[in-house]
Amino acid sequence: MARFLYRSRIVLAAAMASTISIAVPAPAQAEPADLTSAIASVEPAVVRIDTTINYQQAIGSGTGVVIDPNGAVLTNFHVVGGADTVTAMVAGRPYPADLIGYSRSKDIAVLQLRGAGGLPAAPIGDSSALATGEPVVALGNARGSGSPLTNEAGTVTGFGRTISAKDELTGSFEQMTGLIEFAAPVRPGDSGGPLVNSAGQVVGVTTAATVNFRMGPGGAGFAIPIKDALGIAAQIRAGARSDGIHIGPPTLLGVGVSTADQEESVPGVIIREVIRGGPAEAAGLLDGDVLVSIDGEQVGSATKLTDVLDRHYAGDVVDLVWVDRAGRQLNGKATLVSGP
Repeated sequence: MARFLYRSRIVLAAAMASTISIAVPAPAQAEPADLTSAIASVEPAVVRIDTTINYQQAIGSGTGVVIDPNGAVLTNFHVVGGADTVTAMVAGRPYPADLIGYSRSKDIAVLQLRGAGGLPAAPIGDSSALATGEPVVALGNARGSGSPLTNEAGTVTGFGRTISAKDELTGSFEQMTGLIEFAAPVRPGDSGGPLVNSAGQVVGVTTAATVNFRMGPGGAGFAIPIKDALGIAAQIRAGARSDGIHIGPPTLLGVGVSTADQEESVPGVIIREVIRGGPAEAAGLLDGDVLVSIDGEQVGSATKLTDVLDRHYAGDVVDLVWVDRAGRQLNGKATLVSGP
């Protein structure tokens, strides 16, 4: 059975955002092993990620790991998705970062640090060699880039886990499978960081947790096995577009949508806000309209909308069908753009 979990950046706007997770009781933890040397082996390759989202006037924090000395960084897509600017800090030095590509469904993204060279790449381990009860530690940026890295130590408690996680920015849900579960109190900001074994090797990428930064100790973390994450990263770096992999920044229609309070009779997604100057406004959509389809494909949820847009690229001209507030069905065309 899939479990709904908290998966988010730390996001700060006028006030700190508070998203409450559904906590799953954590298994009892043994006394943590001494992982000091393991942490020291990977820490130089850990990347502190800071983002800004102009539309929401918000900033966010997350984590990544260097996978190539020339500045390729592996992280979660939800850490950088929607960001107007991304700054990555390695060994105390900040770099502007570009989003090379991502898999939204697998929650993997690759960044390229501008001007980087000679960076320490993380030592990579074999996640399939892990055993239940084995000590691990998640390194992350939950306290923010001005503070020491978090070191969330625990033990492996399971494999092949399935979770359902919500993207707080778009409202879309994704089901993720094949995850490593470990007993450690990981928090927002740790997302995208490395899960490290006792040998000082990266064996996973932290992607979700059952507690958030306001809640107490305990809980469980979930990580994408490093072999799976690097396989996706290799496709992204090769520029291999597919239904599940988007190269470059996300493709935009320019709408903010909601499905949370819709009635079953509503055929699409409610447009809460049309972004001024965007493709949707040019096509004639207005706040309060209901977007029904894009190129004949129904968009009945925020998740479906992002899935459809991820298969398109800037410059694509798409046919839109929507229902206005008077109940009239309208048609138009939009030229999609690229952006956060």
